[in-house]
Amino acid sequence: MPQRRALLATPFLAALPLAARGQAAWPDRPVRVLVGFPPGGSLDVMTRLACEQMTQRLGQPFVVETRTGASGNIAVEAIARATPDGYTIGTVSMHNLLINPLLFRRLPYDPDRDLAWISAMWDLPNVLVVPAQHVPARTLAEFIAWAKARPGGVSFGSSGVGTTIHLSGAYLANRAGLDAQHVSFRGGAQTITAMLSGDVQYAVDNLASYVGVIQEGRMRALAVTLPQRWPALPEVPTMAEAGMPDFEVSPWHLWAAPRGTPQPILERLSAEVRAAWTDPALQQRAIGMGARLTGSTPEGLAARLAREKPIWAEMVRISGAQPE
Repeated sequence: MPQRRALLATPFLAALPLAARGQAAWPDRPVRVLVGFPPGGSLDVMTRLACEQMTQRLGQPFVVETRTGASGNIAVEAIARATPDGYTIGTVSMHNLLINPLLFRRLPYDPDRDLAWISAMWDLPNVLVVPAQHVPARTLAEFIAWAKARPGGVSFGSSGVGTTIHLSGAYLANRAGLDAQHVSFRGGAQTITAMLSGDVQYAVDNLASYVGVIQEGRMRALAVTLPQRWPALPEVPTMAEAGMPDFEVSPWHLWAAPRGTPQPILERLSAEVRAAWTDPALQQRAIGMGARLTGSTPEGLAARLAREKPIWAEMVRISGAQPE
């Protein structure tokens, strides 16, 4: 009789939702959050902010684990290959999903096949900047006119071929009809140095790297590449306000998990992120770090990726960047 009852119970147990079975206590141990860029950078700092919130809300440590290398691809591969049990997730740049597949002949992961979506996390605004001492323009229109009249054209800096910064600078040159040469540096600090010396005339770079030199007056911000003005720089127009519509091309980041992670876990985590991000004090804290909190459902994240895929593909084509 007991054996018969056990057999009869088996289909019933299989039909129970996740919350009623072994995963009901998720999370019941620490959750690893993989990051593909070094400690101290914007991606690491923002991930730690998110982990701090999730630790408080879910009662288990969310622990940042750094996996650097290959433009973030090593961390994304580690996420994709992890056990899909909800205890390994990661911060992923849209660059790894929308741009890297076009720039690497072989990737160790397939975004559509190997990853499950949790939530969009934050946008990092790009800003069009010029060195105040070397470029007289105070508006986008003035800069375009000045650049077109300059013998030999202009040059723009970025932190590497194929980065959103490179693609954004090339896209601006294409849209404005500028004769512009790309100059690649190791990072924002080197780009700033070259601009202040007059060797490079503009950049469409991450705002967080430039706030100090903008406030000092050594750099002039002409426009931000967001749909709304940036709260910390309310006097700087959007690209659309400055006369160039459909130029919303800032990098952003998301949380992903290995494909096969139970959907209730993905949805729970997404809901907790969205709830945390509604806190006005937290939003202001993020703005101070140069980021705008977003948050989304897994379905909303998938829709955003699909919507932006052809945009970045066109920007890669315009830039002339070739697969490695």
